[in-house]
Amino acid sequence: MPHARGRAEEGAAVIDLLTIFVLAVFVGFEVVSKVSTILHTPLMSGANAIHGVILVGAILITGRAEHALEITLGLLAVFLATVNVVGGFVVTDRMLEMFKGHKSAKPVKSAANGHKEVGE
Repeated sequence: MPHARGRAEEGAAVIDLLTIFVLAVFVGFEVVSKVSTILHTPLMSGANAIHGVILVGAILITGRAEHALEITLGLLAVFLATVNVVGGFVVTDRMLEMFKGHKSAKPVKSAANGHKEVGE
């Protein structure tokens, strides 16, 4: 019977891990939703750094995989982490573009004394 007991413990461990995952999703959503819009760009930059570490970890783990399932899951993890990092940098770049001022093609004409004319 020790074999059946081991499976029950594995099932309990999986349930524990799923519970932690679900709680982390809820806490993460609440934390990010409370961040003001002006701080989303630094938040994205920090998240990109973390995702870069996750990508390196996925590459290292996949490199040590021995079974076909481990290799497949590892390659999937590397692919998804790469998409996440690239997408994060694209979104961060777009957010930073919003903070830049738009340059006009034509310079503004002004009077000799430096003030704008009333009709311009």
